[in-house]
Amino acid sequence: MAKKLTSREEDYSKWYNELVMQADLAQHSDVKGCMVIKPYGYAIWENMRDVLDKMFKDTGHQNAYFPLFIPKSYMSKEAKHVEGFAKECAVVTHYRLKNDENGGVVVDPDAKLEEELIVRPTSETIIWNTYRTWIQSYRDLPILINQWANVVRWEMRTRLFLRTAEFLWQEGHTAHATKAEAIEESEKMLHVYASFAEQWMAMPVVRGVKSESERFAGAEDTYCIEALMQDGKALQAGTSHFLGQNFAKAFDVKFADKTGKMEHVWASSWGVSTRLMGALIMTHSDDEGLVLPPKLAPIQVVMVPIYKNEEQLNALSEKMDELSAKLSDLGIRVKVDLDDTKKPGWKFAEYELKGVPVRIAMGPRDLENGSIEVARRDTKEKQGIPLEGAANFVADLLNKIQENLFLRSAAFRTEHTTEVQDYAEFKEVLEAKGGFVSAHWDGTAETEEKIKQETKATIRCIPLDAKEEEGKCIYTGAPSNKRVLFAKAY
Repeated sequence: MAKKLTSREEDYSKWYNELVMQADLAQHSDVKGCMVIKPYGYAIWENMRDVLDKMFKDTGHQNAYFPLFIPKSYMSKEAKHVEGFAKECAVVTHYRLKNDENGGVVVDPDAKLEEELIVRPTSETIIWNTYRTWIQSYRDLPILINQWANVVRWEMRTRLFLRTAEFLWQEGHTAHATKAEAIEESEKMLHVYASFAEQWMAMPVVRGVKSESERFAGAEDTYCIEALMQDGKALQAGTSHFLGQNFAKAFDVKFADKTGKMEHVWASSWGVSTRLMGALIMTHSDDEGLVLPPKLAPIQVVMVPIYKNEEQLNALSEKMDELSAKLSDLGIRVKVDLDDTKKPGWKFAEYELKGVPVRIAMGPRDLENGSIEVARRDTKEKQGIPLEGAANFVADLLNKIQENLFLRSAAFRTEHTTEVQDYAEFKEVLEAKGGFVSAHWDGTAETEEKIKQETKATIRCIPLDAKEEEGKCIYTGAPSNKRVLFAKAY
């Protein structure tokens, strides 16, 4: 059995790292900054991926795949884009190794690439170079493409799932005939992400627009969903970018409109990554381990028999198999744990650590009484119920757990969102309470940077539903017409 986790109150960062590893989600790789996603962690990611993939296809998108390697010259075609990613790029310079005289392996100096290749940090450049060959006329538009892939961004300080040198993600890249269509696409995908976060991850998010300083490199506007973790820090959970015509102009992607006039194409891009795994963990989990929303849990219900001999085990397993079949018929992912090398107490602790939403236990007395014990992971409440009708009871309970996790997280966010009127109050709230701090800002990058340097808080977003109100910037006193959300962030 895994050792007891460090508590969140004692050391939140240590708690997180221990939980990721002890719950068998991921581990550090021998390649510095990279991770191995273990089967249980990957099963959660697969559930996320499958749901999102359907949501993309339901909104008219198709999947495609583009190369991992990008010619270096492509990166230089969009100035802000290369500036934004230059420090994170991994570069391939040679294509062959050879043995040296000492029996070791060295790079073959004669195998130098004519043009160096960038290992994909994001795919706008290679995709827009490709779109140039796909688009000639308005009849070729829109192009609505998504790609599931891995990317490499050379991070110096890493943390499993939250920030690694290589991670998994999806990236949508769309091409449109008009500015309005591209903006509509950017906003639509933001709401797809928000719906996924709230309805499937049970994680409330703020939908907003990034400040100019925080925009994606090469974008005219970046829309985002921001979530609040239990330690009071914000986490950017997904972004959608209106790219204007920047990449179309950089790669000369034009189309003939209905009058025959040549115009540059309008673009969007959008993505979420395995960072969502970190968000899921830090939104719901506790000092005993993972707490998973039922919709994404690889195992939604686990059944554990309690017995003293083989005869009892056979009788219990027969009843559990019957219930398991009924649960499966309702579309519920269920596991009957008949492993006789581990005691029930060990199993209870293990499934609690792994965040299985519902645990069912059954012993000889339960068998006699025609009952089972049902325990829910979110509240740790246990109750005995009749075996008759148990499948429908459990299905309803899973829905209640999903709803409770969202409501619990939403209440936490409300409690940790504070409106402030001046800079002294701003700093006091950040230090004592954390969370989202709603404040007036004068709209300048200079003020934003000074606040960041002095407090480590950044503007997470300008909420889409921010109401117009007259106010004064907390830092400069200059006029402001709406509040923005600041927070310390991952």
